[in-house]
Amino acid sequence: MRLVRDLLGDYDANLAVLEDRLGVEAVVNGNAVALRGPDVACATAKSVLEQLYARLAQGEMIGVGEVVGAIRHARAYEPGDDALSHEEVPAAQQVRTRKRLITARTTAQSAYLDSLKRNDLVFATGPAGTGKTYLAVAFAAACLESGKCDRLILSRPAVEAGERLGFLPGDMREKVDPYLRPLYDALYDVLPPERVERGLAAGIIEIAPLAFMRGRTLSHAIVILDEAQNCTPVQIKMFLTRLGDESKMIVTGDPTQVDLPPGKDSGLLEAISILQGIEEIDHIAFTKADVVRRELVGRIVEAYESVPQRGRRP
Repeated sequence: MRLVRDLLGDYDANLAVLEDRLGVEAVVNGNAVALRGPDVACATAKSVLEQLYARLAQGEMIGVGEVVGAIRHARAYEPGDDALSHEEVPAAQQVRTRKRLITARTTAQSAYLDSLKRNDLVFATGPAGTGKTYLAVAFAAACLESGKCDRLILSRPAVEAGERLGFLPGDMREKVDPYLRPLYDALYDVLPPERVERGLAAGIIEIAPLAFMRGRTLSHAIVILDEAQNCTPVQIKMFLTRLGDESKMIVTGDPTQVDLPPGKDSGLLEAISILQGIEEIDHIAFTKADVVRRELVGRIVEAYESVPQRGRRP
């Protein structure tokens, strides 16, 4: 009974989202939910409820965001010219860390997690809010926790986003931490704080600007390069050639948000083009349809994509 209550949400909020998004009517009678509406919509709603219930049974917390994600995932397989039947809808990919169980909210996110498991170098491109960095960090943290790697290395180019920050006081970590804060945020969200602090102190978890990667060989590690659109072609090549034995690399970025100074070109799309077709290398391209941070973010991305942007560089 508790799982059913969690499935429905406080004051049936989760069920209300299901009804609104799919155009169905859901009537609760004890532990049963009766669905009324178009056949395809009811089939989708049934698939969503079954998958959400299974996730609750695994110990995952379910909120409105998870309901919206499950609906997106199921709707991608609604009957159509090339779609699968509902009986064949695959479950969304998941990654479990000590702190939480994370489930993909779109089919692209599922493809991303699956690609991370199968390939040694994965590029992920797309707009803000699609989970590129968060899922990469969650996957890396899970590998560290399960002993599939010895180290977790997270890196970003120290490039200012259209601002001049000036002189930053303090030691080296204090100087570069403002650039790397999003990586810390993701890490603390998927691992207990004490685990992160112990890992940082022992060097098992390393968060460093891209310049610190030169001359190194990164073995037995999961290595993440975030905001890679702010890397020059030379920097991208330098980073990719750090890959050592039994390591995986994940490179994420949004090619529409380049913050490099005038005269410097981004090397992200060039690297993807050069390396396409090589075994054990994959590219997952997210779109505005995959924005899961908040629906308003998706609408912001869509609005910006609808008009020419002055000064935009590929």
